[in-house]
Amino acid sequence: MNELANQSVDLTDAAWRTSSYTAGDGRCVEVAPIPTTGIAFRDTKDRALPAARASGAAWATFVAAVTADALPRP
Repeated sequence: MNELANQSVDLTDAAWRTSSYTAGDGRCVEVAPIPTTGIAFRDTKDRALPAARASGAAWATFVAAVTADALPRP
């Protein structure tokens, strides 16, 4: 099971940032580091929803796949 799922993390003061490639049309994802555990990410359209979290290794794998255009298209 995902170890992060059982951890409570206060993201009130998280340093959220968006990609420099964001087009400004509202379809964005923000990310924030979670010290010692990984990263949190959320949809900018509804910041009130809980953020999803991933380990640093899982996030690095995801970013590498996106960068390589290796994810399946719908």
